[in-house]
Amino acid sequence: MELNHVTLPALDVAASVAFYRAMGFALVVHAPHYARFRSTVGDATFSVHAVDALADGSRTVVYFECATLDQQVAEMQAKGLHFAQEPRDEAWLWREARLLDPSGNVIFLYRAGENRLNPPWRVRT
Repeated sequence: MELNHVTLPALDVAASVAFYRAMGFALVVHAPHYARFRSTVGDATFSVHAVDALADGSRTVVYFECATLDQQVAEMQAKGLHFAQEPRDEAWLWREARLLDPSGNVIFLYRAGENRLNPPWRVRT
């Protein structure tokens, strides 16, 4: 199976649309209660769906892999997006940056390269 779609809760769909478009995602479907975006690489999509409230804050975490992480972060910052964590190298061999969408969903931008599927500690079958 291949994962092709994830839906995130959105307190304000219009604010979420502006946020994800600023990240560079193409808008595929747009309605007052729902919006769907296409990934910048490949055919995967994700969406936001209106909710009245988040249960104890969002626990959703989404990772988007970026070939040129530092450059993409700089471009997004130039568009006014604020990062809670600047790009940094992590112990698990990924380089990551973190920001929150308008509803508080945690969004990681990362570069893992070969270590995404083949880290030194992977399970061998």
